[in-house]
Amino acid sequence: MNRSSRSGPARWAVVVAAFAAAATLVGACGSSDDDEPASGSSAGAPRPGGTLTFAVGSDAGCVDPQQAGSNDTVYSLRQIVDSLTDQDPRTGEIVPWLAERWEISPDARTFTFHLRPGATFSDGTPVNARSVKDNFDAIPKLGALAVLGTGYLSGYEGTTVVDDLTAAVAFKQSNAQFLQATSTFSLGLVSGASIAKTPQQRCGEGVIGSGPFVLSKYEPAQAITLTKRTGYNWGSSLWTKKGEAYLDTLAFKVVPEAGVRSASLTSGQVDAIGSVSRADEAALRGGGANLQARANPGVVFNLGLNNSRPILQDQKVRQAILFAIDRKQIADTVFPTGTQPATSILAHTTPSYKDLGSDLRFDAAQARSLLDAAGWVPGADGIRRKDGVPLRLTVSWFANAATNKSTLELIQQQLKAVGADIVLKELQIAQAAQLQRSGDFDVLWGNLTRADPDILRTLYSTQLANAYRLPPTQLDSVLTAQAAEPDPAKRRDLVAQAQQLIVQNAYVIPVVELQTELGVSKNVHNLDFEASSRIQLHDTWKS
Repeated sequence: MNRSSRSGPARWAVVVAAFAAAATLVGACGSSDDDEPASGSSAGAPRPGGTLTFAVGSDAGCVDPQQAGSNDTVYSLRQIVDSLTDQDPRTGEIVPWLAERWEISPDARTFTFHLRPGATFSDGTPVNARSVKDNFDAIPKLGALAVLGTGYLSGYEGTTVVDDLTAAVAFKQSNAQFLQATSTFSLGLVSGASIAKTPQQRCGEGVIGSGPFVLSKYEPAQAITLTKRTGYNWGSSLWTKKGEAYLDTLAFKVVPEAGVRSASLTSGQVDAIGSVSRADEAALRGGGANLQARANPGVVFNLGLNNSRPILQDQKVRQAILFAIDRKQIADTVFPTGTQPATSILAHTTPSYKDLGSDLRFDAAQARSLLDAAGWVPGADGIRRKDGVPLRLTVSWFANAATNKSTLELIQQQLKAVGADIVLKELQIAQAAQLQRSGDFDVLWGNLTRADPDILRTLYSTQLANAYRLPPTQLDSVLTAQAAEPDPAKRRDLVAQAQQLIVQNAYVIPVVELQTELGVSKNVHNLDFEASSRIQLHDTWKS
């Protein structure tokens, strides 16, 4: 059975639920609805030229899209690589980009892509079937350095170059999630010269892609500058403009303080900012900026527990932490208007999301009861102890979102109320990957965006990176089965089981959904969210 680029997604890619209720997408006055243009379109005809200056909160220390994971860095790197496919943010449909069409074998083990002719990397080499093979052969060798791409290609058997523009990608088992994976930046294609570099060289020097912009300068912890790719003419079928991008230059400036980013936007020093904080929304609206918001699909903001730590090996302790957190208070106090408390480990905008809100209720009495049953006795200072050891956990976090510090300080108060002492440890975002690989942490604060539920396998299967050191359990077989299941209804049931196992065992502690909120100047038009709530700048222009 063959599936074309239009019929395939309905059968093999998971059917995507409606992306976010209007209350989420239009949470604040001036925010854009996902069914409308993301930024103003009443300024007349689009005009080419100019520089867009975008202030982000952090730099991950790596300018290789295949190794990147932080949203602040992905905003820029998404612009330099093209993908085989794209994903419609409104419908979830997988549509053509570098691949004009594709077929999927009946067992979902072989994906045959037919590439459009004429696409080239910015060094002039062709984007062809050989480059697809070289990229997919190389990504698994990056291992934990490319945790997303490696997960997407798990079970990879090899790519056959059928002819110059036809590549057949094969897996050892059915791989229902792979088609959506080909739309992500993590599987964006880079040139052979880039593949030949060491991972460290790729991080520091950047890579050569075929995208509408080219990396021209990288200043670690300061800025990433991109310039327009002359002659570009092979954009996604979702884009309205054909050919080259409108903008000449994209300048991403690292501005760690949320208040400084907001002031820079209202004063006209920058054109757009990421990680808008709730405290700055009124000032931005008053200053004439547009606020654009969209709920991210994927794994919600959570306390990622290191399940190998002695304290956290006890399920009662993990469940007590889960019940001690008042998610609604956090969402309403700290996060942008319209943000929703977590009701599963997956955000509600993710395909096959299951509402487990009752399992994630705030119940301080239940938390205390669980800790009592686990033998943790309150001390004179209110902190519980067991065998003389205090109930103390260190939460490591990174300043890559304006909400992180305030959220964790509130969680610190909530957990202290049930007798747990939480120590907050701020680290640089560039340390994140190494910290996860080392396992030298109690708790990590973070989230991970992807518009496919297989993100659960990437994070929590013991057969992959297993950053949170989960023990082998039934969860492994469920996660493996959902990735291989080509039937959408059966896969949905398996994904629901996986969510229940993660939440009910409290392997990690879901807290709040990530709603990406950007501040955008009124003279910036068509700055759009893509399916994973990152940005696409090919169609963006300034008046």
